Amino acid sequence: MRALARSARAEWGPLFSTVRDALAARRWRAVPMTLAAVCLTALFQYVQNQPWGFQFVQNIGCVRAEDPLRLALLRTPLSLFVPALDLPVWGALVQLLIVFGIAEICLGRWRTLLIAYAATLAGTLYARVGIEWGPGNPFGLPASDAQVVDTGPSAAVVGLAVFVCWRYRAYFTAALVTALMVVEVLVKDNLAGKEHLAAIAAVLVLCVLSAVRHRRGGTRSEGSGSEGEGPGVKPPIQS
Repeated sequence: MRALARSARAEWGPLFSTVRDALAARRWRAVPMTLAAVCLTALFQYVQNQPWGFQFVQNIGCVRAEDPLRLALLRTPLSLFVPALDLPVWGALVQLLIVFGIAEICLGRWRTLLIAYAATLAGTLYARVGIEWGPGNPFGLPASDAQVVDTGPSAAVVGLAVFVCWRYRAYFTAALVTALMVVEVLVKDNLAGKEHLAAIAAVLVLCVLSAVRHRRGGTRSEGSGSEGEGPGVKPPIQS
C-alpha cells in the first residue's frame, strides 16, 4: 500500500500541488478562460437545439471533411466549443472544466489555447488525409466520413492531457491516455477515435519541440556564465 502511495505521489504529486495551490490562492479566478469555454459550449448547445439556431451554429462552427479547406480552417476554432449532437453535453462540459482548468493553471492561458487548437486542427486535417488514403489503409477512412460533422472538445482534451502529463513527468498517465485511445480505435474504428490519435501525434511533436527549446535555452544559460560573471556579462574579447 505504501509503495502504491509513493508511486501515486511521484506520478501526480507535482501536478496536484500546482493545481491545489492555484485554486487555494485564487479559486475560480485561476481559470477564467476555462469558465468562458464552458459557458460558450453550453451556449452553443442551447442555440443549436433551437429551430432558429441550428443552421447558425452549423455555419460558424461545424466542420466536415467535404468542406472547402479554407472554410474548414475558419470554422475550426469555434468547432472546439460546439458539442456533438449525438453525445451528452455534460460530458463535454466536464472534460472542459477539468482538463482545460488543469491545463490553464499548469501551462497558462495562451499555451493551453495553442495546444488545444493544434490538437483540434490535427484531427481536422487528418480526416481529409485519411479519406484520401481510403479504407484499405490501416490509417485510412471511408469516403462516407467526409460528411460526418466534426465538432467537440475531445481531441483538444486528449492533446492537453498528454501534454500536461508530459510536462509534469506523469509519464505513466500520458502513456495510459494514449493506450486508451488506441484501444478506442481497435474497438470502435471511427473518425473520432482516429482523430484522437492524430491529436496525440501532433502534441507529441510539440513536446519534442518544447524539450529541444528548453535544452537549448539551458545550454545557452550554462555557457553564458563563467566564474565571476553573471549571465548577462559578455566574456572578454580574445585575439
